[in-house]
Amino acid sequence: MNTVRLALAPLAALALFLTLWETLTRLLAVPAWLFPPPSAIAVAAARDGATLLGAALITGRSALVGFGLSAGVGVLAAILLSSSRLLERALYPYTLFLQTVPIVAIAPLLVLWFGPGARAVAISSFIVSLFPVIANTLTGLRSVEPPLRDLFRLYGAGRVATLWKLELPAALPHLFTGLRIASGLAVIGAIVGEFVAGFSEDAAGLGILVLSAYRQLRTDLLFAAVLAASVLGLVLFGAVSLAGARMLRRWHPSARES
Repeated sequence: MNTVRLALAPLAALALFLTLWETLTRLLAVPAWLFPPPSAIAVAAARDGATLLGAALITGRSALVGFGLSAGVGVLAAILLSSSRLLERALYPYTLFLQTVPIVAIAPLLVLWFGPGARAVAISSFIVSLFPVIANTLTGLRSVEPPLRDLFRLYGAGRVATLWKLELPAALPHLFTGLRIASGLAVIGAIVGEFVAGFSEDAAGLGILVLSAYRQLRTDLLFAAVLAASVLGLVLFGAVSLAGARMLRRWHPSARES
């Protein structure tokens, strides 16, 4: 019942928004190619459902690979940086490059280095989603209370034991915050990567479908593809949030139900 009550407010807001959208586009006689009503988008989604599903699976696969790489590499990089203040000061500023570089600008390089298709798209997704994992995990590793570190040191715990039994568990809430941010960015990175690097006749992802619909002035299909990308991001975000809640709910306040 709690879940139903929590869902009622956003569902009511969505219904009101869609109703206003549908009403205004019809009252103002907005051309469908310029701004289609929700009903037209729904028709396009139903008509091209198989195409949208296939494209979403292709994009989702690349986003999942990129997200997995960012999770693994990001945690390892954060552990490495946390091992030395000097190393952190020397290398951490360069991780900001991953956050500030326009992925569209370097996507052609990804095509040159990795070839067109899924590999370049996955690398694009990885680059975009890596920094939040590094930054949040590093913050968590650095946030351990000094008395707890002293206690571990008093009992003769080595560096590996301290990392495994104290720092990593303490960093989990920050880590999952970074993973939730990265999950959405992974889909964005995959879509942007497909704009440049994902061209393929046999394997068209959502990014290619968006470009194709735009060139054909099929705005209803374009909106449907954008909606599919949003759903893809929400699914990945929800999976990460569920995993985080299951791991943290027994001991961390952020995962407890109110």
